[in-house]
Amino acid sequence: FVGVFGYGGGVIGRYSDLPEKYPSIAHFHTIRVNQPASKFYNTDFLRTVCDMWEYRGSGLMNLHGSTGDMVLLGTTTEQLEPIFFELTHELGQDIGGSGSNLRTPSCCIGKARCEYALYDTQALCYELTQYYQDELHRPAFPYKFKFKFDGCPNGCVASIARSDMSFIGTWRDDIRIDQEAVKAYVAGEYVPNAGAHAGRDWGKFDIQKEVIDLCPSKCMAYEDGELKIDNKECVRCMHCINVMPRALKPGKDTGVSILLGAKAPILEGAQMATLIVPFMKAEPPYDNIKEFIEKVWEFWMEEGKNRERLGELMQRFGLPKFLEIIGVPPAPHMVKTPRENPYIFWKEEDVPGGWSRDIKDYRARHKR
Repeated sequence: FVGVFGYGGGVIGRYSDLPEKYPSIAHFHTIRVNQPASKFYNTDFLRTVCDMWEYRGSGLMNLHGSTGDMVLLGTTTEQLEPIFFELTHELGQDIGGSGSNLRTPSCCIGKARCEYALYDTQALCYELTQYYQDELHRPAFPYKFKFKFDGCPNGCVASIARSDMSFIGTWRDDIRIDQEAVKAYVAGEYVPNAGAHAGRDWGKFDIQKEVIDLCPSKCMAYEDGELKIDNKECVRCMHCINVMPRALKPGKDTGVSILLGAKAPILEGAQMATLIVPFMKAEPPYDNIKEFIEKVWEFWMEEGKNRERLGELMQRFGLPKFLEIIGVPPAPHMVKTPRENPYIFWKEEDVPGGWSRDIKDYRARHKR
């Protein structure tokens, strides 16, 4: 094991099995560097990192790993402390997570450049990175844990598939409709998809074929020149908004949906996240989100086996038990595959009168 003083993660030790034969790569350690939120770099920073790595390492770099870190490939043990000093003191950049800890939080471009961002992904990513420094740098978890922040359901960092705790921007009021702009799309005055599919003649825009029929919950209709949306049936897929961005916008009452348990195939195979919190406000100082995170961590750290991701723990205990432990009431939104399991399990305290019944009282209501 190798690392820098005071940190348990961020450096992955790599050694050659044939150091005598290949002395130049007897050591080939990897360093993960915590990327800035949304991966905003300037060229001066990138040139300085490249120069430093050519001097102190192999010059090989990955931008970016699946978690997001800038990955510096190949250096020797005696160079680790000088590299760490230069990154933190000269470049103002910390090293990222590795091992059984919180991995480097990663977010989409958010409100910096995107009109669809429904909460400030960069602010939340930065806040949780700063707040959970101990969890990032001193491994104490059963296995790795990833946060990812998607500003809207378009999911540019694929948080629903690649993080133990996924934050996806959403709204809980009605989609805003500009009926005049809808008519302009239908008339061909506006280009659909904001011109994203230019370069080929796709023919006249057909709102029925390209929007209404593709709605997964069939909650839309175009009647008498007016677009109608049954918002209570909307699943927030954002397809209609992407096709007609000048006519449709998300609602104004925005927050995050929190999903848990996605992972790559290590022990039990790949898993997609399960929706646990359909809607939660995401506003500084984010105490409500931190409280939820810590409830989940407390259970996972207590019950998780070695190298068991959160999704595998949820699978082992079952969703009803997991929800009970973290104190979240069950909701229909959490059902991933409806009708797969027809059984409903009640607790005695949830049933009026409990399990024991008086047969005479029962027969008074249910005759033979």
